[in-house]
Amino acid sequence: MKMLPQISEAEFEVMKIVWKHAPINTNEITERLTKTTSWSPKTVQTLIKRLVTKGALTYEKESRVFVYTPLVEENEYIGQESSHFLKRFYDGNITTMLSAYIENDKLSEEEIDGLRALLASKTKKGDN
Repeated sequence: MKMLPQISEAEFEVMKIVWKHAPINTNEITERLTKTTSWSPKTVQTLIKRLVTKGALTYEKESRVFVYTPLVEENEYIGQESSHFLKRFYDGNITTMLSAYIENDKLSEEEIDGLRALLASKTKKGDN
């Protein structure tokens, strides 16, 4: 598995916008983030530049506008981060993690039902 760039929480907010709307230009990213955060346009531009430097985003210049696309797949990044979290806090044991969430009422009945359905569908696929 290739190592993906380390992305801060703020940079992750930028990535979520790019993943959802790519290709997307600087002004569109800034407009979306200034509606949901207290960040200035300069802060958003700094975060975008960091993501380009880290290799998470690439861009093309179209006339006077920079248009960004991700170099990192959303599901790949989230999978890597989930794996790091699981290893760091639960010694890589997902059963221990889920037990902790269930015992501390961190999962709703709907979430537990969703997990049951997911496990049942995975079991059925394995039976074929």
